[in-house]
Amino acid sequence: MLDTPQPARAGTLYIVATPIGNLRDLSLRALDILKSVDLIAAEDTRTSQGLLAAHGIHARLVALHEHNEAAVAARIVADLRAGKSAAYISDAGTPGISDPGAKLVGAARAGQVPIVPIPGASAVAAALSVSGLDGPWLFVGFLPARASARRKALDDLRPLPCALVFYEAPHRIEECVADLLARLGGERRLLIARELTKRFEQIHQCTLADAPAWLAADDDHRRGEFVLVVSAPAAVESDDEREARQVLEILLEELPVRQAAQLAARITGGRKNTLYDLALNMKQEP
Repeated sequence: MLDTPQPARAGTLYIVATPIGNLRDLSLRALDILKSVDLIAAEDTRTSQGLLAAHGIHARLVALHEHNEAAVAARIVADLRAGKSAAYISDAGTPGISDPGAKLVGAARAGQVPIVPIPGASAVAAALSVSGLDGPWLFVGFLPARASARRKALDDLRPLPCALVFYEAPHRIEECVADLLARLGGERRLLIARELTKRFEQIHQCTLADAPAWLAADDDHRRGEFVLVVSAPAAVESDDEREARQVLEILLEELPVRQAAQLAARITGGRKNTLYDLALNMKQEP
């Protein structure tokens, strides 16, 4: 079953991810759906027409964007309830993620219409996969365009114990990175992913302190669409952790790791296993 075409079902809305640059990133399942639905709603029909034509798809196209989403969504839901099938695609990537589509999904759900996601290319996932970061992350999307609002947003994000993922446009990349540096600190790592999957794709990692100089070094560094991945802040030791480390520093001068951890647990009230792991790490530190 999985190696045969899977056409659209009647009365179903498909949210279809499209390539973010490389046209060959459109999945076989996405092609099945786009070739078989009764209508395709698109953020920009001119942009989408090029993608569809490249794959020989000639479906009825309907424009659905941020300015008409509510009205067009109502008409599409009416078609779906009448038994038609529909797909929604944005200009690139997955609809509804920093793109229109959420209102259409909400209207379809309110109308009790089945909704099926067709996954595919994702700028966020692509950037994270080459970031080398291991741990929680928060997708922020586009920061506010106004400088004061952007800085306030970054102040709110600064203490969060996770990596931060942003989208940014070329005309704001320098001021955005300058605010990241000023608000988050120069020691945090920044992955700059530019023009992902496209001809001039570029991925660069550096500290936030070094990022403005890298952007200024070459005009091309400031061109294209950007995904920015900022590493999580360094962990801050609590008072209890600081006390445990101080006690272990003294005990490890005279005792083996296990005995030092046992005695530190009695002195501080901490967990023996946790203190044992800390003591081992401390012994390995230069």
